[in-house]
Amino acid sequence: MASRLSQWLTVFVVLFALPVLAGSRDSGAWVGTPREAELHLSLHPKDEPGSQMGFSAPLTAFQGLSTAEGSTAPFKLVREAGTFDFEGRFTKEQGTGTWRFTPNAAYTKALTDLGLPRPDAEQQLALATVGVGPERIKSLAAVGQRVTTVDELLQVGIFNVTPEYVKALAAEGYSKLTLELLVQTRIHGVTPERIKALAAAGYKGVDLDSLLSMSIHGVTPDFIRELRGMGFKDLKADDLVSMRIHGVTPAFVNEMRGLGFKDLDAEGLVGLRIHGVTPAFVKEMRDLGYTNATADDLMQLRIHGVDSVFVRSMSKDGGAPRKQP
Repeated sequence: MASRLSQWLTVFVVLFALPVLAGSRDSGAWVGTPREAELHLSLHPKDEPGSQMGFSAPLTAFQGLSTAEGSTAPFKLVREAGTFDFEGRFTKEQGTGTWRFTPNAAYTKALTDLGLPRPDAEQQLALATVGVGPERIKSLAAVGQRVTTVDELLQVGIFNVTPEYVKALAAEGYSKLTLELLVQTRIHGVTPERIKALAAAGYKGVDLDSLLSMSIHGVTPDFIRELRGMGFKDLKADDLVSMRIHGVTPAFVNEMRGLGFKDLDAEGLVGLRIHGVTPAFVKEMRDLGYTNATADDLMQLRIHGVDSVFVRSMSKDGGAPRKQP
């Protein structure tokens, strides 16, 4: 699973970087949308107006910013990697104008002094948008996480891997994780709060792969409690993930129980879902005479392509229900 997530992460970073690698991109047009306590910016480089770089920053991070309707005050965003200068105008819902990036000449030397390769101009701009540099590298090193490449530093910035996050996971029992795993936990929303909530629901100390799977597939404390209230009291993390993957919801369980399938365990319910045995299919086959079909019988019918169309096509009298043998 870690391999699949790593491949996905690589694609994400490549997609983020691709539009940044096409030439001089130190100025252009911007569109900004205030969102509560932050400003979301879309930067459109002058030489490629059809492409864009998008990022958000707290309103407090900007110097001279006013998002009031009609404001034309220039403002700036100072990052370790360099400074963005903005000019334009804000309307009621958004702002537009022009931007220019001035790289910090000392930034690349600071990175190489810490052992990273020298970033090129486009990479420096990308690093400025995500707001990371030597300070993040040093603070992560202090908690045992070594950043060694520009790509790793970009991932740290994109997914907000901070020393506080590293320490919080360690406090919940997930220490000595690799930087790649920390990025994956960020991508999939594995927070200390989520870990605590799952522990309170009976899933304390699950391994990291299971924790990631539970987050990816939406196994929440509420989902666990609903199933437990229906009699599923000793499900493993893998059982819960399988139920979510295949759509075994409390509603599905109730519908199947209402049709007489009251004693199916998690594995049996997942089997029904895998083979497409739905409440509608059960009713359809009962209307054709299969009134005593068990869950296994219904799965076999599905496996072999037996449905109402097939039964009617095989019926000599044009589709009259036949008695089940």
